[in-house]
Amino acid sequence: MTLLDFLQHHPSVALAFSGGVDSAYLLYAAINAGARLKAYYVKTSFQPESELEDAKRLAQYLGAEMEILRAEPLEESSIASNPKDRCYHCKKAIFSIILEAARRDGFEIILDGTNASDDAFDRPGMRALEEMRVLSPLRLCGLTKAQIRALSKEAGLFTWDKPAYACLATRVPTGTAITRQILTATETAEAALVKLGFRDFRVRYMNGAAKLQLTKAQLPLALEKRQEILVALKPWYTAVLLDLEERL
Repeated sequence: MTLLDFLQHHPSVALAFSGGVDSAYLLYAAINAGARLKAYYVKTSFQPESELEDAKRLAQYLGAEMEILRAEPLEESSIASNPKDRCYHCKKAIFSIILEAARRDGFEIILDGTNASDDAFDRPGMRALEEMRVLSPLRLCGLTKAQIRALSKEAGLFTWDKPAYACLATRVPTGTAITRQILTATETAEAALVKLGFRDFRVRYMNGAAKLQLTKAQLPLALEKRQEILVALKPWYTAVLLDLEERL
């Protein structure tokens, strides 16, 4: 089954939209297939403002209807306490909000951007999607991340080479409680590194310190920008550490 076949069999769909590579291409494909569609973006403290801006920009570019919904995962102890299955509880909370809004708007089928490269055995959030009957057409049609990037580039989508993104909560070790202060520090730190020229990296929280995970090509830049990094991050962290194992 091709993605076009899937979309022709599901002509009226709601899309859980993040503005990332996968959901961006799915939005484009659904519009091109002539589907009746609405995109729902759930803004939480787990997403930086830049992700919302990318989502709005793409929706406007494609002429797609998009609604911004609000949620606060930190109000749920099963999420804020950061257990091993945090992602499961978070997905359940977020998709419950999307389902309610979609049904209000007359949609029965909810799609998300999970692709064929995503490992279902390593993602407790996928269990939540299955329980809530959310469909993942990119995965069902066998489209990998590399294929989606290539198709997005061909379609002229600015997201085609956007670095893979995971929510800010993933920067906090399992078992360490997630707080608004940690999330704010992470968002501020990562935004600062982007301005310094870094790309496709993570700033991990480690007992009050920041651990920078960079690609091999960016390690020399970290040494070159050492002082600027310290100035930007030290107000938020007790120490700034560089992980010498490259980020792949």
